[in-house]
Amino acid sequence: MTTATFPTIGIFPSDTAVNPSGHLAIGGCDVTDLAARFGTPLYVFDEATLRTRSGEFIREFGSRYPEVTVLYASKAFINKALVRLFAEEGMGFDVVSAGELAVVQAAGVPLERVYFHGNNKGPEELRLALEWGIGRIVVDNFYELATLEALGAQRGRAQDVLLRITPGVDPHTHAYISTGATDSKFGFPLATGAAEQAVQRAMALPHLNLIGLHMHLGSQLFETEPYALAIDGLVGFAAQMVRRHGLDLQEFSPGGGFAVQYVEGRAAPAIGVYAQIISDAMKQACAAHGLSLPRLIIEPGRSSVARAGVAVYTVGAIKDIPGVRKYVSVDGGMADNIRPALYEAKYEAVVANRMDAPPTETVTIAGKYCESGDILIAGLHAPELRPGDLLALPASGAYCLAMSSNYNASPRPAVVLVKDGAARLIRRRETYQDLMQWDE
Repeated sequence: MTTATFPTIGIFPSDTAVNPSGHLAIGGCDVTDLAARFGTPLYVFDEATLRTRSGEFIREFGSRYPEVTVLYASKAFINKALVRLFAEEGMGFDVVSAGELAVVQAAGVPLERVYFHGNNKGPEELRLALEWGIGRIVVDNFYELATLEALGAQRGRAQDVLLRITPGVDPHTHAYISTGATDSKFGFPLATGAAEQAVQRAMALPHLNLIGLHMHLGSQLFETEPYALAIDGLVGFAAQMVRRHGLDLQEFSPGGGFAVQYVEGRAAPAIGVYAQIISDAMKQACAAHGLSLPRLIIEPGRSSVARAGVAVYTVGAIKDIPGVRKYVSVDGGMADNIRPALYEAKYEAVVANRMDAPPTETVTIAGKYCESGDILIAGLHAPELRPGDLLALPASGAYCLAMSSNYNASPRPAVVLVKDGAARLIRRRETYQDLMQWDE
């Protein structure tokens, strides 16, 4: 059960308060005013939290390891305004599609700061990445090795690449967001010998320059031990590749997957905890296997943006089934946040226009879409909710808008960036005309 009191630590943006009117305020902006101005559903991002988190990743890893590059994992949520903000803070970018790459390119970021991931990059996507001057391509399979070599031969130049290796480590997270086990669609499995075959093949191809190895265990990793275990195994593998095939290990990426707090009572480890575990594991493994320390590539996504974003909805219909359940419906749901329906993600919520109202009942927050599974929160302990109330769900900055859809022909919500009492629209609300612009 969640409680609609104001959670002050770890869930809402850092610049959050209750103002004298008893309203939720983010970045100095009254959420009630934002809803009146921009409508709902509305996603509010706090600029101070975004910048603070970026700086914290760079500082915590950089103070523990000699050479570090921090990439923002764009799949969590990408937008030109956010790309520029992260670039200003010194971050590069991890993209998984030509669409994400196009957003970064349109924002004016030099593409040598970009790493291209994905398990099925198409030839046209790879051709575009090469034409635009992508920094690194993280190769996921043998088909991609052959495709890249052919494209490189056409261009007459070699491309820097890393190989994605699946280390066979259980990250202890939800099956849908686990990627490090041998049974995964991603990467060259270590256990089957495919990883070594990939190293041999990549090094033999004249238009590929193999400079490193990559792994990614999954998302929402509250436990840190899997990082240390996987790093030890993969560095050991790298040492074998150095001796057997002459691999020059310049870069090593343990990926991202750093957890964030969504509900009260389950705090995520601090960034410094992850930085210490990963840095120590790298130093110990490289020393044990006689390797120089490669550059460390870190890829936070969710942990960069989740806390910065708050979803705001307006309460509409209320259905009370005595002795069974009370449904409170809002004007959004699974089309803008499919996470609860997809893998039972949990959220907190507050009544943004009545923050001082005490909780008196337990309700289920339902979305407006024509699916029985469109439930945002089951079991919210809240004040008696009324039509017109504003419900704010914190920790909504990651994988909500990124996985949003036009289900039921619903326009996607607007997005605003707030700072020092000012709000800037960084993505307008879609219109009905937008939904039909490609129809014939």
